[in-house]
Amino acid sequence: MGQKTNPIGLRLTINKTWSSKWFAPKSTYRDLFLEDLTIKRYTRRRLADADISQIEILRSPNKVTLNIYTARPGVVIGQSGQRIEEFKQELEYLTKKEVQLNVLEIRYPELDAYLVATNIARQIEGRISHRRAMKRAIAQAMRMGALGIKIKAGGRLAGAEIAHSEEYKEGRVPLHTLRADIDFARATAHTTYGCVGVKVWIYKGDILGGRKEFWERVLEEEEKGRKKFVHLPARASGGGRKKKSSKG
Repeated sequence: MGQKTNPIGLRLTINKTWSSKWFAPKSTYRDLFLEDLTIKRYTRRRLADADISQIEILRSPNKVTLNIYTARPGVVIGQSGQRIEEFKQELEYLTKKEVQLNVLEIRYPELDAYLVATNIARQIEGRISHRRAMKRAIAQAMRMGALGIKIKAGGRLAGAEIAHSEEYKEGRVPLHTLRADIDFARATAHTTYGCVGVKVWIYKGDILGGRKEFWERVLEEEEKGRKKFVHLPARASGGGRKKKSSKG
């Protein structure tokens, strides 16, 4: 079971949470679900140069909150907050609701499966050897403290006539152990000889304790995230003191 299923979906409510956190009746669930997909796709396309890993969506009746996890928060915010302010207005036009954006920094992108997978795919598109890209990613992840990592690439690798897959692994990746904290992601490299799929599993250790302890930690981390997120700069108002003239 652990070898075939998505490691994140298999561990939901055990040591993983959903990326969309809201409730809705049957009459509006489909529309909100489609809106979530639209928001995530638009965010990744609009901020493609910001190395965005995860997008969490929280909803209240008249408000949508986005937690954007990125390795380059400065690129998301832009100069003087101009880029994120424009992006916020675009989302409000798209959803017809108030939007709050929280930008959270990923301190170790080498341990984020999505960023590792997209980086390898980007290198393959740039005609760098897939073996070299995979081995380099494994070395960086292990150097940053990962207990195990597995990378698999499939397709017409290096322009081969027959599609095949190659896998590299270092350390332990216990997919059957549900308490194991395993990050998983996939990415696609679009090359001149076809698409190449990349899958990444990163084992970071075990999360001990029952579900109650896990959800207490999740709520505590979310509360810390709200306190540490990057605020939008306040707009300058026309009021305030005026400087005295040096004349006279």
